[in-house]
Amino acid sequence: MEPTSPALPTYDDVLGAAHRLQGIAHRTPVLRSSTADERLGAQLFFKCENLQRMGAFKFRGAYNTLVQLDAAQRERGVLAFSSGNHAQAIALSARLLDMPAVIVMPEDAPASKMAATREYGAQVVTYVRFNEDREAISRRLAAERGMVLVPPFDHPHVIAGQGTVALELLQDVPGLDYLFVCLGGGGLLSGCLLAAEHLAPSCKVVGVEPEAGNDVQQSLRAGHIVHIPTPHTIADGAQSQAPGTLTFAIIQRLVHEVVTVADAQLVQALRFFAERMKMVVEPTGALAFAGAEHTGADLRGARVGVVVSGGNVDLSRYARFLAD
Repeated sequence: MEPTSPALPTYDDVLGAAHRLQGIAHRTPVLRSSTADERLGAQLFFKCENLQRMGAFKFRGAYNTLVQLDAAQRERGVLAFSSGNHAQAIALSARLLDMPAVIVMPEDAPASKMAATREYGAQVVTYVRFNEDREAISRRLAAERGMVLVPPFDHPHVIAGQGTVALELLQDVPGLDYLFVCLGGGGLLSGCLLAAEHLAPSCKVVGVEPEAGNDVQQSLRAGHIVHIPTPHTIADGAQSQAPGTLTFAIIQRLVHEVVTVADAQLVQALRFFAERMKMVVEPTGALAFAGAEHTGADLRGARVGVVVSGGNVDLSRYARFLAD
């Protein structure tokens, strides 16, 4: 069983999500860095979703979806598949709303994300990332148990919830010229595009993918959704094989550009956040800043928004990134 809302979300849906999340999700801070400003010759504004509940923006879309389920659906519970942050987001949201949750996760998911998911009270079912179909497994389990399947990005309520990231940023920092957003399956980017279209129509919104996982970039060039093998990248939250039907439709219509960055550039960004801003950021969370720094766009004199999407990373893995 899946939530029934196949239509594309709208800006009004983002506003509705903001209302539901008020007092539940953190209105995360927007931080500055004189070092970053000097490097790029611009004014950078970092929207710090690494400081969100459960450590990532995903909480917004998860809670906005679960809170709209009816009593019967809540009693049966929810099921999700995720490499980590969506899993934790669904698990925490389900706990807050007192409903059972089952999460299908790759067996090589970061240990910290798997442990946190279990700590929030969800049951974890694992699969082999590179030769098993997580969606097929999830659909089978959901059908067997009568649970609502909540996809990680391609659902209107999820997209609308993620759009509140840009809604808040653009309310707090008007007049942005650019907004850089990390890009996996496209839930965050598509939601941010809906908000920016209304609040800052002249703002150029740029999606940033891992170089090894540029499924959206390829899809835009082809004019249709392109599927790629599971990418090998340290950005474990951006290992999608294709954008969603809904997310791609929004991205195709509204995005200014999609750029890619190499893993080495992500490591540089992680070090910057640690050394200069005293923040723990996961590799996927560093995509947007790495994109702003390496995209080649002339940002001199511009007001630039950067979404820091999350901070959930194994400390041992994180230490290796900083030390290498």
